[in-house]
Amino acid sequence: MNDTQGTGLSRRTLIQAAGATAAAYSLIGATAGTARAEEDRPEAADRLVVHPVPGAMPINTSFVVKARTPGGQWKPVPVLRATTKTINEKTGGGIIRPTSVASLDFTGTVEVQVTSAKGAIGSARIRPLSYDIQHEVSGDTITFSLTEPRNLSIEIDGDIYGNLQLHANPIEKTRPEADDPDVIYFGPGMHTPADGVVKVPSGKTVYLAGGAVLKARVEFVKVENARLLGRGIITGSDAATLVQFSKNIEIDGILVLNPKTGYSCTIGQSKQVTVRNLHSYSSGQWGDGIDVFSSEDVLIEGVWMRNSDDCIAIYAHRWDYYGDCRNVTVRNSTLWADVAHPVNMGTHGNPEKPETIENIVFSNIDVLQHREPQVLYQGCFALNPGDSNMIRGVRIQDVRVEDFTWGQLFNMRVMANRYNASPGRGIEDVYVRNLSYNGTHANMAILTGYDADRPIKNLTFQNLAINGTVVFDKMRKPGWYLTTDMVPAFANEHVKNLRFLDSATPAATVAPEITSAGEATATARQVFNHLVTASALPTSYDAEGLPEGLEVDKQTGQISGIPQVPGTYTVTVSATNTVGTATKSLSIIVQHP
Repeated sequence: MNDTQGTGLSRRTLIQAAGATAAAYSLIGATAGTARAEEDRPEAADRLVVHPVPGAMPINTSFVVKARTPGGQWKPVPVLRATTKTINEKTGGGIIRPTSVASLDFTGTVEVQVTSAKGAIGSARIRPLSYDIQHEVSGDTITFSLTEPRNLSIEIDGDIYGNLQLHANPIEKTRPEADDPDVIYFGPGMHTPADGVVKVPSGKTVYLAGGAVLKARVEFVKVENARLLGRGIITGSDAATLVQFSKNIEIDGILVLNPKTGYSCTIGQSKQVTVRNLHSYSSGQWGDGIDVFSSEDVLIEGVWMRNSDDCIAIYAHRWDYYGDCRNVTVRNSTLWADVAHPVNMGTHGNPEKPETIENIVFSNIDVLQHREPQVLYQGCFALNPGDSNMIRGVRIQDVRVEDFTWGQLFNMRVMANRYNASPGRGIEDVYVRNLSYNGTHANMAILTGYDADRPIKNLTFQNLAINGTVVFDKMRKPGWYLTTDMVPAFANEHVKNLRFLDSATPAATVAPEITSAGEATATARQVFNHLVTASALPTSYDAEGLPEGLEVDKQTGQISGIPQVPGTYTVTVSATNTVGTATKSLSIIVQHP
């Protein structure tokens, strides 16, 4: 990539963002000699980085944002203008509105001050509400402190459209050299490649420095061991990032502002993909957030998706992508669907060679909005297999759904709609645990099998809380009421073994059995994901003997990270439910890159 594609800034332009980051975030340029480490500083040291914004970027004047370390000088934080879209339910037309987006990087503690241009603030809230961000309001200004990275919506007088989104990121731990031959480097400023596409070769890292704005789509097509990293912005492109027919791909830290059309991130028929700390805003046609097709071993974490279509969609075949989709984990993320679903699963597949979508985990998720006038496209969590797809082995856990505008809490429906050539084959083995909804706008939820041969089987809700009331089969209710009446939800005669349990009732009657593979192959200094799966509704997982650079999420069974040293490692993985614990030997082979 040469300087003529940007603003003429030297490729050796220094990156402002530097320092320490949370351990969950990967190294940039992990190959020895390709990255420059920041000087040693305590992880807990109070540090703040605010990146510049090129003058050509649209600014929103609805808010003035400042930040500082405790006792330090206030620094102005640029406020960018993004746009959102809702649907006019009477005409079907799109309603476009501006919204405000600000970003900063920090470690330790940061203090934030937000001043509203509208004047005196009547009421203010900071969401997700689960974070319980304590704040003070004085006149036209809100002040609060953060001690860990957060993606926030700051709303004045209940306005969810003219709000401020603040992305308080971890500071990057290392940064690549601008003249590294393995790095395609974009320094601060505007960059507009002539063909609107940046094609990433195998083994390369595209780095968008803080303050860099790229008006192009970034493509990983038939490549391995490649990355897109930084604190820069992708905007104004036809879609933003594309991963197809590729392996060992990492995307981390990028802000996507309003692609002209298409998805913020497409993952098609690929393996070993990690998308982390991606922030997405869309208002264009088919403005999905992250769509996964016929892929496996995918980890999506720490993302903020505010989209004009599905935030997260998981499918099998569509277009040129073929095959099952499995082992996908979405965790520690916030979803805001101004149109369609926060989560949609199963619509597209291959009736000529039926496919399976399996081993899908959503964990520690906040849903802030769902607004969809069309009844057939509602559901904060929509499991809708069509095209002869089977959906099985889904876990939805530790999810908080805040009051939304229009839609259903969940829609699990074996179906055939206008996109499908045939109905889905069914939905099996779904465990929804610790899902809460607080609000008054949910329409009746839907649970429907297609027919006796294409049912929903083995669906367990545990500790489902609706406005603070746990819904379970033995709760106190009129004797002629169904448990589903208390949600409320409709379940037809093709739903088999539907259970609603409280938190104290064991969900399992037998000990688990681990069903995931006994061998997995990784590449040294590249992202690696392996999901431990088991029967009989486990509630915790573990792994002992992991290679350096990998860790296990005990809530989900997700083994992830960047293994450092080649070799063969024998790992003992385990899954535990209320009856017992199962173990299995897992051989992780870490190959040379």
